[in-house]
Amino acid sequence: MAIGALNDAQDQTATHEVLLEFPDNRLLIDLCGEYDRNLADIEQKLGVQIVRRGNQLSVMGEDSAREQAAGVLTALYDRLETGRSVESGDIDRELRMGQEADEAEPDGQLQMFRGGRVEIKTRKKLVEPRTEAQKAYVHSLFENELAFGIGPAGTGKTYLAVAVGVSMFITGHVDRIILSRPAVEAGEKLGYLPGDMKDKVDPYMQPLYDALNDFLPGKQLAKLLEEKRIEIAPLAFMRGRTLSNAFVVLDEAQNATSMQMKMFLTRLGEGSRMVITGDRSQVDLPRGVQSGLADAERLLKSIPKISFNYFTARDVVRHPLVAAIIEAYDADAMPA
Repeated sequence: MAIGALNDAQDQTATHEVLLEFPDNRLLIDLCGEYDRNLADIEQKLGVQIVRRGNQLSVMGEDSAREQAAGVLTALYDRLETGRSVESGDIDRELRMGQEADEAEPDGQLQMFRGGRVEIKTRKKLVEPRTEAQKAYVHSLFENELAFGIGPAGTGKTYLAVAVGVSMFITGHVDRIILSRPAVEAGEKLGYLPGDMKDKVDPYMQPLYDALNDFLPGKQLAKLLEEKRIEIAPLAFMRGRTLSNAFVVLDEAQNATSMQMKMFLTRLGEGSRMVITGDRSQVDLPRGVQSGLADAERLLKSIPKISFNYFTARDVVRHPLVAAIIEAYDADAMPA
C-alpha cells in the first residue's frame, strides 16, 4: 500500500498540491514508466502536473483532477505491490473506473457491483474490466445462465465473454467452449471466396480465434480444437444440437434472424451458459428482415435469470478515436 500523504496546501493562495510518498523506489520506477511515460499519460488525460522528488510524487492541478490523479497513482502502486505490471490498459482502466464512479447516480444499475476488483484468470493472462459497464457485464456472465451484451464495436463484449468462457473451462465448470457467429455476407459473396466450406467460413470466425489466442497457449488451443473441446462454427451449424455442460457464445447476434435466434437459444442444455453479443447499429441482414437480437431483447427482457448489459461509446477500449467515431455516427442517426 502506498504511504500516501494527501497534503493540501494550508494556504489557499499557495500551489494546490497533493504529495504522495512511495516506500519502494524500484516500484516507483515501474509506476512512472520508461521515460516517465505513465506519468505523462495521466497528466495529459487529467490536465494535471506530476513532479517526482526522490521517492515522492507531487501532483498539482484543479482539486477534482488532482485527487483523481492521486487515487490512480495509489491504485497503480498497489497493483505493483501485488507483483503485477502496469501497462497502458491498466492506467486507462483506473482512469475510467474513478471517473465513472464519480459520475454515476447513487441508485444506478451498476452500483451493486462497486467495491471489489474483478479479475478473469486464463492460461496466458489476467483480464480485468476497464469500465463499470464491463465490470457489471462480467458479473452477469458468472451469475447468469443466459446473458446478453449489447453495444457498439470495441467495448469488449465478445472478448470478455470468451475470457470468462476460458476461465470456466480451465477451472472445470464447463467441459467445452462453443463459439458461433452468423456467416452473413456484408457486400461480398461467400461463393466467390476460394476453398472448401471451412475456408470460406473461417474469415468470418477470425475474431473468435484471435480472442482464444490471447487466452490459451497455441499448442494447447490447437489440441483443444482438434479434440472438439473448443468449437468455432457458423450459427447454421447449431441446428439440431443440444449444448450441455458448455460455455456458448453467439457473437454478432444482430445478424441472426428471428428464427435463427430462437433456434440458438433453445439449444441451451443442462450445465451450460450462453452469452449473446451484438451491436444494433451494424445489422447486415437484407432489408426487411427482422434482427433476432431485437426480437430477443423485446421478448425476453422480463424473464428472471436472463441478464441484459448495455454499452455505449464511453466503454470503447480501442483507440480513443473509435469512441469519437461512434458518437459522431450515433449523433447523425438521431432524428432532428
